[in-house]
Amino acid sequence: FKVDLLGLGALSQIHRCFDLLKEHQELALDMALVPHDDAETYEMISRGDTVGVFQIESRAQMSMLPRLRPKTFYDLVIEVALVRPGPIQGDMVHPYLKRRNGEQQAEYPHPALRRALEKTLGVPIFQEQVMKVAVLVGGYTPGEADQLRRDMAAWKSSGRIERHHDRLVSQMISNGITPEFAERIFSQIRGFGEYGFPESHAASFALIAYVTAWLRCHHPAAFACSLLNAQPMGFYAPATI
Repeated sequence: FKVDLLGLGALSQIHRCFDLLKEHQELALDMALVPHDDAETYEMISRGDTVGVFQIESRAQMSMLPRLRPKTFYDLVIEVALVRPGPIQGDMVHPYLKRRNGEQQAEYPHPALRRALEKTLGVPIFQEQVMKVAVLVGGYTPGEADQLRRDMAAWKSSGRIERHHDRLVSQMISNGITPEFAERIFSQIRGFGEYGFPESHAASFALIAYVTAWLRCHHPAAFACSLLNAQPMGFYAPATI
């Protein structure tokens, strides 16, 4: 059982923004009370108009947002996780975008993979999905899949992940997976060593991203003020904000 405790400047910024809104507009908010599924907020996000928005303000994210055009919270979860070294190195980004945009059908190289990959259109994006693939078509036990997860995070320093290559790829191929897809899966596993996301982590970050985007969209003055008061944080200097 693994728990990450992260101190995030964005949480301080949100708190300060809520305090400003309460003081100046008599508007009492917390993260649970921010309106869900706000169309204007998602439209702003989809334009890539996200300077100051937690997690989706980098140039790479701004480039991806108009292509993915998030419309729901789970779209935002995928957005947060997709622009990471794991999916990028595993060449998973373009297939996902093509399938999402209706340019390509979702494909499952093995019937057993539908259960693990259906919600991401057949493209493994999260760490848990890689573990499930290893169990479903790689011949791993759940315990061995958990060891794979541990080795994902340690491959840079010790090369432990490479021990899994021959077994995992050969077992997937013997189960009817194409060699190309098997190697892409393993390439993504390598990439997860550089900050691939578990789904729960991506969802937690997506919530903070949505709340900061909603505040930026509907209360830009309080948002900008709280962001300046929370410096240093984020990608941009106060002059840009």
